[in-house]
Amino acid sequence: MFDAIASRYELVNKLMTFGLDTRWRRRAVSDLRLPHQSIVLDVAAGTGDFTRELVRQGHRAVATDLSFGMLHTGKRMDERVQADASSLPFRTAGFDGVTCGYALRNFSDLAATFDEMARVVRPGGRLSLLEVAEPRSGIWRAGFRVWFRRVVPFIGSLVSDRAAYHYLPQSTAYLPTSAEIVHMLNHSGFAAVNHRRVMGGLSQQFIATRTS
Repeated sequence: MFDAIASRYELVNKLMTFGLDTRWRRRAVSDLRLPHQSIVLDVAAGTGDFTRELVRQGHRAVATDLSFGMLHTGKRMDERVQADASSLPFRTAGFDGVTCGYALRNFSDLAATFDEMARVVRPGGRLSLLEVAEPRSGIWRAGFRVWFRRVVPFIGSLVSDRAAYHYLPQSTAYLPTSAEIVHMLNHSGFAAVNHRRVMGGLSQQFIATRTS
């Protein structure tokens, strides 16, 4: 499915978020609070939005994704590795940080993926994740549901793959609650896990530090 939508993936993301996803990724990378030239693994990198932002902020980024089509389509991604996030082909403690954008609900084994993220990040290294959320306010929530569940699939069907963009809003059903995700990250070896809602709850971010 992701191979099929790779060529229009970034365009639809921009349309879905009115371009706000760029700002959210910029903040997520900044929140890593890592020195320049840190080595950061971008898990489920897709076509490289997060990867390029890491490089823009002075880091060395390694992109990994299960979809070869996504990695092949991506531009300005110097290091890219096709891999399953629940079984990463990287050495233990080989990275200073890890990022992941809007993919948690797509992993078939999220606990194993968090375990692997923790394994490949050095003690004291940092994690920054972005994922979809739903506003809590009644008016915001109602508007979000109409946009995300009806308008987004319609836009996706016009410019990309109809089936894929009907699946993506529905995939939120596979996403654990924020409290459960915090617990899972703690269990995998991350401490000081901070969860914040972005833009009134249109998105959410998890920031954490790898324990020693």
